Amino acid sequence: MHVHLIGVAGTGMGSLASLFRRAGHRVTGSDLRFDPPMGDVLRAAGVECLEGYSAEHLAPGIGLVVVGNVVRKDNPEAVAAEAAGLPRTSMSLALREHFLVKRKPLVVAGTHGKTTTSSMCAWSLYEAGLEPGYFIGGVSKSLPDSAALGRRGPTLHGMNAATVSPFVVEGDEYDAVYWHKKAKFFDYIGVGEDDVAIVTSVEHDHIDIYPTEELYTAAFEELARRVPRSGLLVCHAADRRAVAISRACTGRLAYYALAGDDTGDVAPTWVGAPVAVDDQGRQPFDLYAGGVSCGRFVLSVPGHHNVRNAVAAIAACAEGFDVKIPRLRASMASFAGVRRRQDLLSEAGGVRVYDDFAHHPTAVDETLRALRGRNPGGRLWAVFEPRSATACRSLHQEAYARAFDAASVVILAPLGRTQVPTAEALDLARLATDLGPKASVAASADAIVETIAAEAQPGDTVALLSNGAFGGVPQRLVQALAARAAVAAP
Repeated sequence: MHVHLIGVAGTGMGSLASLFRRAGHRVTGSDLRFDPPMGDVLRAAGVECLEGYSAEHLAPGIGLVVVGNVVRKDNPEAVAAEAAGLPRTSMSLALREHFLVKRKPLVVAGTHGKTTTSSMCAWSLYEAGLEPGYFIGGVSKSLPDSAALGRRGPTLHGMNAATVSPFVVEGDEYDAVYWHKKAKFFDYIGVGEDDVAIVTSVEHDHIDIYPTEELYTAAFEELARRVPRSGLLVCHAADRRAVAISRACTGRLAYYALAGDDTGDVAPTWVGAPVAVDDQGRQPFDLYAGGVSCGRFVLSVPGHHNVRNAVAAIAACAEGFDVKIPRLRASMASFAGVRRRQDLLSEAGGVRVYDDFAHHPTAVDETLRALRGRNPGGRLWAVFEPRSATACRSLHQEAYARAFDAASVVILAPLGRTQVPTAEALDLARLATDLGPKASVAASADAIVETIAAEAQPGDTVALLSNGAFGGVPQRLVQALAARAAVAAP
């Protein structure tokens, strides 16, 4: 079949294009630009990249048009596809109909931790020999790609049993496509009779799609409701909203938490007890299942939030796919993490520079605490770019004022979106005042690089926090610090 993707250069659409190529289809894709790394990835996969949007890109014989959720209804290719009566679908529905059928999905949803938890699940199932397919919205350092077909049909598991092949998918709550403004994760669940889902957290986000907390929560409640009766929902017991939506699930429930978490009237089956980060920067924790000790686990990615991610993945793989604890211990120890999650870019001149995707106040707080635990000496610089539709608005104004407690120095970059009405925008000057003398508002990306390159000292740690490219600050800062170190060298 000839498949054409409109808006192919996004992370999810690019991964889907690669999956169609691996399945043997001819794939063309259009977008405004094909910058690296995605442009290079698409060409290497054999995707025919068509720059710009034009009705002429819809060649005769196209069997399916996949429309990305960034594409508007007046896009010339979208208009032409509809006028020609070509079969159209969204990214999420294409994934369901062409790759999830006859599989056993493991859908990882939640406001925080989706990418890391999905990667942990896929890696654990891979290491257990189950040959999973997967579709993850980030780049795992352990897995070879962000998406894989996996093995179709039964997979031998244990000595004699056979099980349907698993497919791990990161369940995004963002809308699917312009004619179907529903969460993508609805298309990933209810494929079979025993699907597995994880809900890591429910905290109001994507304000452009969900103007109220009630609408946001309702989407997750519907997800829980769609888990099949023979399926499994793994839920964070210390998140009151996640627990509330879990009540809608008619399938099995498995709750998880960390030791000491306030779980109210919920008794979690799976509990992780974090231990202090060791001298190699690793995160040990003790695992308990049903009150019985499963022994000590070790993660290379530190932080209590990563222990939560790991316990969720362990619960889903153990209860949903019968992976044994010793195998899970080994896979967690070898899991290398995800790019842009505490990703160490450089240590030039003794200044450590980390790149991280954190942008929601909860994620900012947890990431900074993890980096402080990993690097207890020197100052911790938090350099934050509000870029998402939610981060650029005042919804979390007060929460951001508490999110930087672990930082020694805070630099706030200009808002990444200029079209937000002033009355609705995050007030950076007010935030800097609330944070106190350690905080300042930078005039530009250039000013950020210049300040840190001039003032950071050996032993300091710099955390660059943004869900976008951050104006090239990560690469430019690494270069500036390397140049400074070269000048200082004898």
